[in-house]
Amino acid sequence: MNKVIIPRPENSQPAHAFWFDRKNYVTINFAVHKPKDVKVDIQVDKMILYCKNDEDEEIYNELYFYDNIQRHDSRERVYDRSINFLLRKYKPNFAWPRLQKNPEKPMWIAVDFDNWRDWEHEEDDGKEECENYLSMIQEMGSKKGPAPDMGDLSDSD
Repeated sequence: MNKVIIPRPENSQPAHAFWFDRKNYVTINFAVHKPKDVKVDIQVDKMILYCKNDEDEEIYNELYFYDNIQRHDSRERVYDRSINFLLRKYKPNFAWPRLQKNPEKPMWIAVDFDNWRDWEHEEDDGKEECENYLSMIQEMGSKKGPAPDMGDLSDSD
């Protein structure tokens, strides 16, 4: 797959981007109303998005990722009001504290708090919860009393 050359148009503006992090991938949603002429270049360390919106305004976003991605296993999908990117992380189970390499965040990038989840400690918390549950079950089993009297139960329904 050859690199796509997408030059930055002189009078372009960036689309607002909302992103969230997961264990194996990063999702970015660019808010563009009725995108057309969409061109995308996804590389291991950066991406470029070019398109026009419903008012023929040129949109251009260039983004250097916080960490590398697997470009052949990353995709974009164009919808009526957005362009969504699913970027497969090169290092799974590695949290990205920010979307881009540069710590200075541009105004057009925001965290998608509706989809954000602190997954880093999910397995640990679940493991601890499971161990607590197992110890509770074992503790209950060691405090067995005499078997309950079931003489009042009959065989009829």
